[in-house]
Amino acid sequence: MPEDQFDVIVLGAGPAGEVASGRLADAGLEVALVERHLVGGECSFYGCMPSKALLRPAQALAEVARIPGAAEAVTGTLDAAAALARRDEVIHDLDDSAQLPWIEERGITLLRGVATLDGEKAIVLDDGRRLTARRAIVLAVGSRAALPPIDGLAEAVPWTNREITTAKAVPASLVVIGGGPIGAEMAQAWRTLGAEVTLLEVADRLLLKEEPFASAQVTEASEALGVTVRTGVRIVRVERDADTGPVRVVLEGEETVEAAELLVAAGRHVPLDDLGLVTVGVKPDARGFVEVEDTMRVPGRDWLYAIGDMNGRALLTHMGKYQARIAADDILGRPTSVRLDGARSPRVTFTEPQVAAVGWTLDGALEAGLQARAVDVATSGNAGGSFYGRNAPGTARLVIDDGRGLVVGATITGADVQDFLQAATIAVVGEVPLDVLWHAVPAFPTRSEIWLRLLEKAGL
Repeated sequence: MPEDQFDVIVLGAGPAGEVASGRLADAGLEVALVERHLVGGECSFYGCMPSKALLRPAQALAEVARIPGAAEAVTGTLDAAAALARRDEVIHDLDDSAQLPWIEERGITLLRGVATLDGEKAIVLDDGRRLTARRAIVLAVGSRAALPPIDGLAEAVPWTNREITTAKAVPASLVVIGGGPIGAEMAQAWRTLGAEVTLLEVADRLLLKEEPFASAQVTEASEALGVTVRTGVRIVRVERDADTGPVRVVLEGEETVEAAELLVAAGRHVPLDDLGLVTVGVKPDARGFVEVEDTMRVPGRDWLYAIGDMNGRALLTHMGKYQARIAADDILGRPTSVRLDGARSPRVTFTEPQVAAVGWTLDGALEAGLQARAVDVATSGNAGGSFYGRNAPGTARLVIDDGRGLVVGATITGADVQDFLQAATIAVVGEVPLDVLWHAVPAFPTRSEIWLRLLEKAGL
């Protein structure tokens, strides 16, 4: 078959791949975008978007219930069928046609199929067609749910994020393995939709990478919803008599937890085996990801880039999109480099309460050798907060490096706090001095006054 040439070839049309291809096409380059499944990727159809559609109904009801006058108007209960129908609208019933006009408008060539690297600046599609790139190839193939090595787990046909976010009916009962963001969010979502839920976590607390107070508050709220939370457990094996029968999770001591369905939310892996990395002499790192420099280039390959989940730096949609902008700018010859990613990336867990964080936790900052301290205030402890429910649970924390007079981390928990995070991110990434932040006056009466309270408590 004839060989086609493009300036840049992007493998994977998830959020990172879309951003990279769009930015390059807008700059006038000829771009091919290859996708094996759905344009829009995991986030649009099996992750960020459907999960928030499942969480939002109960959270909206909870907020209304805290507001006198509005609370009295709520007489019904959550309609699970309507919530699932709205979820289906959000993911377009797994139809990606709504994503295509954006690609077409930019003159990007969309190719459906499985692509494999075939030497320097070349790929082969599963239909035999060969493509070469004049400038670069960008790998943006995303990640998949990982199954931990538990006896009988794979044979039990567990749900992953794909099945849990697209399920057409509410299971009578659900066991969730994994107390990270996905597990914590889905445990709450499906409990509010009517399932009996047990959440199992091998660590001693949920959301292990966040501040301990965030873990404690999410655990307490989950239990108040009726989720059974078990931490510090050891899972010995999983049993299931048939694909549609009940699942039994056997814990150490032969204690059994049984449910209609089982969700595994215990990490991610990148499907690199069929990507053809060997043809360009690239090996995955010890964690199974593709190592990259701060420009997103693969070391020693000035034409090859790896962005998003597959480089393992920050498995978050917005960070993949950020890395896509970095990679595109490097391809275009613009000076660029990552300023902040990895474990300190901005992140939100959309539980009730939400957990919004950026930068260091207090323990992380101390371990890194910073002259760190924390200041905490109640998220709702101001006039603006009273309109969201006075004394609603939530804590706002700044981690301050006294050696430099900077905010190096922030964690905010509470109802609907996700949009607070951008101000904290600007402070951390921009290294804005505390005595400058003091002059960034929050409007009254808004919940943003937590910044004033935090800075006052810091000693300004």
